[in-house]
Amino acid sequence: MKTKKITSVIPIFERFALIMTRLTGRPATFLIAFAIILVWGITGPFFNFSDTWQLVINTGTTIITFLMVFIIQQSQNKDSLSIQLKLNEIVAAMEGASNRLINVEDLSENDLIILGTYYKTLSEMAQKEDSLNKSHSIEEARLKHQIKFRIKKAPKFDQGLNNG
Repeated sequence: MKTKKITSVIPIFERFALIMTRLTGRPATFLIAFAIILVWGITGPFFNFSDTWQLVINTGTTIITFLMVFIIQQSQNKDSLSIQLKLNEIVAAMEGASNRLINVEDLSENDLIILGTYYKTLSEMAQKEDSLNKSHSIEEARLKHQIKFRIKKAPKFDQGLNNG
């Protein structure tokens, strides 16, 4: 019974978070907040800058900030997940892309650092290429690099020997 209530609250909170992030991200909302602070500042002399006068703004901003943290985090989590799914679709659909990158966000930070070193190596290899679109994956880049390395190291025959 409790799980049914919780799961029915989630879509309501998602919609609420979406509406609130859209509303709070608008210039008009900023101007309203700025106006509130301005009015509060102007009323300071009328209240002799009392502790209660200061407590009103401190309490109000603290409560709003506290609640907005959860709303913003919910929106960021949803946006991050949707972006990851879109990227996963691109990686899965691209020929030559490494499928190891699908759900890379689930790896540990240490694994991500290791993966980053592979891409640094790939970038270094790509900089040595004539064109930016020659390497499609780490494996392909390494293979091409090894082939080039072998060609450079292979003994060169004297052209005079090939003429006769």
